[in-house]
Amino acid sequence: MNRRITVFVFGLVGVLAVVVLVYGLPINDIQVDEDSASVIGRPARIYPDYSSTIIPANIASLNFMVQEEGTYYFVRVYCEKGKAIEIYSRSGDIVIPTRRWRKMLKMNRGGELCFDIFVRTETQTWIRYSTITNKIAKEEIDRYLVYRRMHPTHYPINGRVGIFQRNLENFDEKLLLDNRYYMGGCVNCHTFSHNQRCDMLMGVRVARYGAMTLLIEDGKVSKIETKMGYTTWHPSGKLAVYSINKLPMFYHTVRKEVQDTVDMESALAYYLAETKVVKTTPELSKKERLETWPMWSADGRYLYFCSAERLWMDDKKVPPDNYDKVKYDLVRISYDIDRDDWGEVETVISSGDTGMSIAMPRLSPDGRWLIFCMIDYGFFPPWQQSSDLYIMDLRAAEETGRFEYRRLEINSGESEAWHSWSSNSRWIVFSSKRDYGGFTRSYISYIDENGRAYKPVIVPQKGPEFYASCIEAFNTPEFSTTPVGAAGEKLMRAVRGSADISVDVPITMATPKAGEKQQGGQTWRAVE
Repeated sequence: MNRRITVFVFGLVGVLAVVVLVYGLPINDIQVDEDSASVIGRPARIYPDYSSTIIPANIASLNFMVQEEGTYYFVRVYCEKGKAIEIYSRSGDIVIPTRRWRKMLKMNRGGELCFDIFVRTETQTWIRYSTITNKIAKEEIDRYLVYRRMHPTHYPINGRVGIFQRNLENFDEKLLLDNRYYMGGCVNCHTFSHNQRCDMLMGVRVARYGAMTLLIEDGKVSKIETKMGYTTWHPSGKLAVYSINKLPMFYHTVRKEVQDTVDMESALAYYLAETKVVKTTPELSKKERLETWPMWSADGRYLYFCSAERLWMDDKKVPPDNYDKVKYDLVRISYDIDRDDWGEVETVISSGDTGMSIAMPRLSPDGRWLIFCMIDYGFFPPWQQSSDLYIMDLRAAEETGRFEYRRLEINSGESEAWHSWSSNSRWIVFSSKRDYGGFTRSYISYIDENGRAYKPVIVPQKGPEFYASCIEAFNTPEFSTTPVGAAGEKLMRAVRGSADISVDVPITMATPKAGEKQQGGQTWRAVE
């Protein structure tokens, strides 16, 4: 052996010796004496809290961090069938191998998933915590989740606002479009055609190019020359009903949630896909009423929406007088698609009976369940700490003639909103400010055949500490069974180009014009 190699080898041995002295033996040489470990009669604290709940059979690895003091960590992940997954960690970060995780869940649908957690203390003794047990559902969750990521600032038009697509079976995230493509503005109000088709509508508002809606259909992108607000596709895919809203922002000086908004003027209109015509009807656009949050029933026979009396005449004052007295009813109207004929509005839940304002009705694809928000006043739950989720059994209502509802088990002391159903009606995703204050995150909850909602789990990330360091809000989550057919520059070319679909928009007090300015010179702003 020549002198250089000898020096290198001895130097390497010296470095390894220092590493062993400082950090201890390599993880592979750690031996856990399970029999002599001290037993703690409680589960270990883990972050995120993936414990005592039901998880999808095809969800990405639930990576987590053990929040217990220790020098080494050992976690065994196991089910009744298959080989256990054993993970050692110095930091407490537990990253579960993706392929072995998928195989385990596939073999054990309907069974239990267990985490055994051991922690080695500074005195070289091992502690064993109570087993954490979850149930693996037989039902899968829709593969894709599309949502908006944005900085929760008071003027989000100046920060990044983007629409992203996440594969829930792994950690792949894809940017579809954000406002950096056109130097500021907003992208929001995305919606799918009943989760089953690639058809997607995406709203864009930017000073340079105006307000518009992008229609993505089988990979083709079309630009509609009007801005569609909260939108719902008819199950046939032949038309979409959307809201037209005038939504100025204002701020409170003494309140935990300082941001607020009011629907100054609003109406509902509908876009007929085949004829490319936008229409409305008097029942959906009354001057003395505020209409918003449309949602079709699963059979397409009824349109549910929220409606309130407009309590002011002056549309220049922000906020207007009595803005905090406005409370929305949940109503519905029948529709005959063959005749393009609307019935009369009937009240489903009256705010006069509840004392609360109703918003965001979302119906399960199987037609049985309706989940909605109730808040102290107004129409926008994300900025109301009082916002909770409620559920109604429409099948029971049809049998009894009574629209009865109850508060879901999964609410917290913070705002819950932006809920969406999976295509099999067994999962909901919703945005919540629990755990993270002003930062909304997306949570998944299993809904059983009786309408019971199980403990929600946050959408998993590859890095266990991802959410603790992320300063963006995640909102407006929507499930999809298929990936969006266009992204990035392909969408931006449509934004920059001329309108492919020209429509006659029915003129109402709430109709926004392209590039219209709000007070203070700002273009139409994003709201979280």
